[in-house]
Amino acid sequence: MLRKLCISTVGVALTVASAGALADNESDGYYDSDDRSDAYDYASVVHVEPLRRQVSVSEPVRECWEERRYGSDGPFSSNHIGGTLVGSLIGGVLGNQVGDGRGRQVARAAGAIIGGAVGYNVSRNRKGYDGESDYERCETRYRDSYEERVEAYDVTYEYAGRRYLTQLPYDPGDRIRIRVDVTPATG
Repeated sequence: MLRKLCISTVGVALTVASAGALADNESDGYYDSDDRSDAYDYASVVHVEPLRRQVSVSEPVRECWEERRYGSDGPFSSNHIGGTLVGSLIGGVLGNQVGDGRGRQVARAAGAIIGGAVGYNVSRNRKGYDGESDYERCETRYRDSYEERVEAYDVTYEYAGRRYLTQLPYDPGDRIRIRVDVTPATG
C-alpha cells in the first residue's frame, strides 16, 4: 500500500511539473489554428547584413540645340523653280530673235541659260533667302548611371541559446517571428 501511495505521489508530481512546463511553453508563443504541431515564437536578431547589388539605370533625356542649315537652294529647288523656268523661257524667246541658222540655235540656248539665271536671282531676291537658316534640332538620348540597391538581408538570430542564419527580403528589426516545430523523439 505504501508502495502504491509513493507511485501515485510521484505520478501526480510529474503531472503537475509537466503541466507547468507546457503552460510556460505556450505563453512564449501561440499555436497556429491549422496545425497543432507548429508553434510560433520570437527570436532576438543579433546581426543584419544588407546584400547590395549594382544596377544599371538608363534614363531618357531630351537634348535640343540650334543648328545652321546650308540649303542646296539651287535654280531647280522647289522655292525657285518657277522663276528659273520663266526666265529660261523668256531668254530662249529673246535668243531666238538673234541670228539665223546655227547661230540662232546657239543664241536660243545661251538666252535660255542666261534667262534662267536671271529668273533664279530675281526669285531669290524676292523671297529674301540667302541659303542659310537656323533651326532647332532635338534628340532623345539615354543617360546611363549605376545605382546600388539592397536585394535582401542576411539575418542572424538567436533562439534557445543557438544562432541561426536566414535570408529575408526585408530588415526584421530587433526580433523575428519564427516557427518552432515540436515533434516527439523516436527510439
